[in-house]
Amino acid sequence: MPGVEHAISKTVLIWVVLAPLLGAIVAGLFGRRIGRAGAHTVTIAGVATSCALSVYVLWQLVGQGAPPFNENVYTWFQVGGLQAHVGFMVDKLTAMMMVVVTFVSLLVHVYTIGYMHDDPGYQRFFSYISLFTFSMLMLVMSNNFMQLFFGWEAVGLVSYLLIGFWYKRPSAIFANLKAFLVNRVGDFGFLLGIAAVLYWFGTLDYATVFANAAPVLNDAVVSIVPGQTWQVATLICVCLFIGAMGKSAQVPLHVWLPDSMEGPTPISALIHAATMVTAGIFMVARMSPLFELSETALNFVLFTGATTAFFTGLIGIVQNDIKRVVAYSTLSQLGYMTVALGVSAYSAAVYHLMTHAFFKALLFLSAGSVIIGMHHEQDMRYMGGLRKYMPITYITCLVGTLALVGTPFLSGFYSKDTIIEAAAHHAHQADNWVAVYGYWAVLLGAFVTSFYSFRLLYLTFHGKERFHEKHEADYVMPEADSSEHEQALAHEHEAADDHGHGHAHVPHESPWVVTLPLILLAIPSVAVGFLTVGPMLFGTDVLGHEKVLPFFLGAIEVLPQHDTIAELAKEFHGPVAFALHGFQAPAFWLALAGFALATVMYLWKPELPAKAARALAWPVRVLQNKYGFDDLWIGGFAGAGLVLGKLSRWTDSRLIDGVVVNGSARVVDFVAGIVRRIQTGHLYHYAFAMILGLIALLAVLVRLWT
Repeated sequence: MPGVEHAISKTVLIWVVLAPLLGAIVAGLFGRRIGRAGAHTVTIAGVATSCALSVYVLWQLVGQGAPPFNENVYTWFQVGGLQAHVGFMVDKLTAMMMVVVTFVSLLVHVYTIGYMHDDPGYQRFFSYISLFTFSMLMLVMSNNFMQLFFGWEAVGLVSYLLIGFWYKRPSAIFANLKAFLVNRVGDFGFLLGIAAVLYWFGTLDYATVFANAAPVLNDAVVSIVPGQTWQVATLICVCLFIGAMGKSAQVPLHVWLPDSMEGPTPISALIHAATMVTAGIFMVARMSPLFELSETALNFVLFTGATTAFFTGLIGIVQNDIKRVVAYSTLSQLGYMTVALGVSAYSAAVYHLMTHAFFKALLFLSAGSVIIGMHHEQDMRYMGGLRKYMPITYITCLVGTLALVGTPFLSGFYSKDTIIEAAAHHAHQADNWVAVYGYWAVLLGAFVTSFYSFRLLYLTFHGKERFHEKHEADYVMPEADSSEHEQALAHEHEAADDHGHGHAHVPHESPWVVTLPLILLAIPSVAVGFLTVGPMLFGTDVLGHEKVLPFFLGAIEVLPQHDTIAELAKEFHGPVAFALHGFQAPAFWLALAGFALATVMYLWKPELPAKAARALAWPVRVLQNKYGFDDLWIGGFAGAGLVLGKLSRWTDSRLIDGVVVNGSARVVDFVAGIVRRIQTGHLYHYAFAMILGLIALLAVLVRLWT
């Protein structure tokens, strides 16, 4: 049988997930004994092992024709007829995710050596990020909903620990609590979806559910509200997607993601690029056999993604924190992926997930390098002119920016332009306003993305040097704890300028453990799209000359009437022709317009932004207020929770303790006081009481008989 000799080994897959876990355990439990070098050595070795084995598994599937692996490796528990297993489903979709997760995680681990060099929680941080990698691998490799939920919650838990890593800062504690609570809202819907799958299918095994999806769900309806019926497929998919809205930060469950910047920059890159936020995109792509059965669910996905892609991108225009600009860019790009899911272009969604992982990790780590060089300054208004001080960081950040805005021939172009083309095809074919809205949202998003991306580049690396303008009195350092703050201020005193402007920073290029990961991420940000767009999206060889089997065949299922990628494949003539055609596409011209506007405002006429802000005061205020979503969550959701908490406290203290518990005690005490007075111990008192009782009894009997 072809491919049997190259079958994927169960042992290899077990070590893919165990290697990062073992590194996390050793660094976490024995960090003090093995020291800093020992902690980063064991965790990097674990993730490197996992990365190498993941690449080997992908090579077996792609290069050697190995069949997909789907097998249980351990029985977790059994209750009646329900069994929960730890098992792996490894096909090309899973293998691609394994390689992306472990490769980006490995580079983040190496980068962390330089970034967290002086942090007292060094060993703890390495333990957390290695545990994060293990959790994500368990999620993407699972072959059942139970294990999926385990990985889902595990990445949520570790992200909580990492966002609040600097736990002495109130803002970090607020941010991780916010992320935790918002994700609980999404996870509630996710649990309902899993429960519905178990109810209608009687199993949580992927293969069984997918094989029986159409027979079970095609005609199944349920009445949630009397008189209203829903397709069961719609109910399941909407509930599952609510979970994805939380993890992948879709409106209105997006509010936690920008605040996750309170964590150290390496974890910002890991959360935003390759792990937690991509879990929802991956999950919907994996559940394509279910989502294909509900037009309503797909339209809901499309509308949510389009809203996120355009409107959260606009917020990035008014942000001054370098990491928050990149964070809002992540929100927008996740919206693009979600739009692709909504138009049934699942392969385009996960393809953009892959390319985005490289250039977004590059942008975050470049931002972190800038923060290091600027002595932990994050406000772009106090940067400028850094390209001559930090040439490697500048070039790699420029590469990431060009990839993000969709410059033809770079990786981001191939994935992003495919999504825009798929949305355009869907808008042309579908007869509803959601499809048209989705297309215009991602098209106009190209202008917005280009504008805020080049704004970041110009404010940080070009123009006037402004890093001497911030006085020590205003100095804030969002990336450090108190001990680091003191060190930074001491460094400022040493670097005081001669012009009386306070204490100036002297920027510097980051060490090689920081710049090497930037270079290694810049390479796939440039080349991976050109080399893979044909095989992974359009079923051709690298140059588009010969037809091959679709890369995600068997992993992603699309109904023929929904297959937008198959329609686009008819016009695909190789990556060169695709890129050359991109120069004529409206998305390119809109991105060019965004570049031109940013160049005029932030490079040639730097006085214009202040004038524009005054002229557009109300829209700017709306964007700075983030459309009021934070107020809605804090005042609505969190406020309602606070009210419920106070009501619960009042109920507990006043009603339960005061009335039920203490009240019953008072009643017993009152009755006991009366009875105690009756019990005198004198015989004539008891005789008198007996006579009174007998008289009363006789009176009752006479009354009844007469």
